[in-house]
Amino acid sequence: MARVVVDVMLKPEILDPQGQAVQRALPRLGFDGISDVRQGKRFELEVDGPVDEAALARIHDLAESFLANTVIEDFTIRVEEVAEAAK
Repeated sequence: MARVVVDVMLKPEILDPQGQAVQRALPRLGFDGISDVRQGKRFELEVDGPVDEAALARIHDLAESFLANTVIEDFTIRVEEVAEAAK
């Protein structure tokens, strides 16, 4: 079993009001030195079977058509191996 992670972020040219609100709050909370914050989404997909080129192509189609609004968001896909639980 493998985990495929899809990270979705607003494109750089798109205003991120939630990220800006966090960035403005940080100094008041004692966290200085942070110049920018961008907020995004993370999807973890548990995949049965091998994650081959065909599986990644299907996940790319899923991300492009359902997980991300590609007009205003970019996405990245990466594979993380999942260790089997000890019996």
